[in-house]
Amino acid sequence: MPYTHSESLAGKVVIVTGSGRGIGRGIARTLARNGARLLLTDILADAVADARDELTSHGTEVQSVAADLRDPDAADTVVGAALEHFGGLDGLVNNAMAIKPPSPFASQTADDFDLASTTGPRATFLLMKAAYPHLVTAGGGSIVNFGSGAGSAGEAGFAAYGAAKESIRGLSRVAALEWGPDNIRVNVVLPFAKTEGVQSWEQTDPTSFRAAVDAVPLKRIGDAEKDVGALVSFLLSDDSTYLTAQSIHVAGGSGVYR
Repeated sequence: MPYTHSESLAGKVVIVTGSGRGIGRGIARTLARNGARLLLTDILADAVADARDELTSHGTEVQSVAADLRDPDAADTVVGAALEHFGGLDGLVNNAMAIKPPSPFASQTADDFDLASTTGPRATFLLMKAAYPHLVTAGGGSIVNFGSGAGSAGEAGFAAYGAAKESIRGLSRVAALEWGPDNIRVNVVLPFAKTEGVQSWEQTDPTSFRAAVDAVPLKRIGDAEKDVGALVSFLLSDDSTYLTAQSIHVAGGSGVYR
């Protein structure tokens, strides 16, 4: 039996942010197949409603709420929606983040930095705090946050993004240490997966895109469902109850030097 399977999340209530498209939507599809009950959220109201309808049509118990994570009240709104619809909470996936297009370090502005910080580490921090007492009530749970090779290794053009992603890793390590006695696990996933943004990159700059793929030992880009979603499902499940405070690259081997 594979480590992620149709019963691995049976009955668990999980929030997935940024689930209207891209990696977040791929993760939601995998979690749904594995039995989770989902609260999906995204700033894109139509996209997250479409994701909800798609998964509901396959028999999954799904609710959605549109939320702008720059709003300091958004975390309580999102967690409150999960509690209202499902009566509890077992897992949280902090995938959402907004950034400006890449640019040289000296060209990035304070507004660029604030956007990455507000939608990345601050939103992650607030959602974790909002979820914490309810995970305690549930007897424990799992939080999966998202980092990036742009932070762990550094990547030209991504100063604000890389800084924000490394901040998330710092938050995650502290929470894992403090919340371990509450049976709450906190891990970080650093993916390289095909999304709308990656597809746009492939179209606009095929040379650098090809070079990036060639640098991956497995010579391909990850799949949001089969690769990233499967790992997230494992980290949320009872199959990973002794795994916490880890940063895991799901990047085809390209993260081994970071």
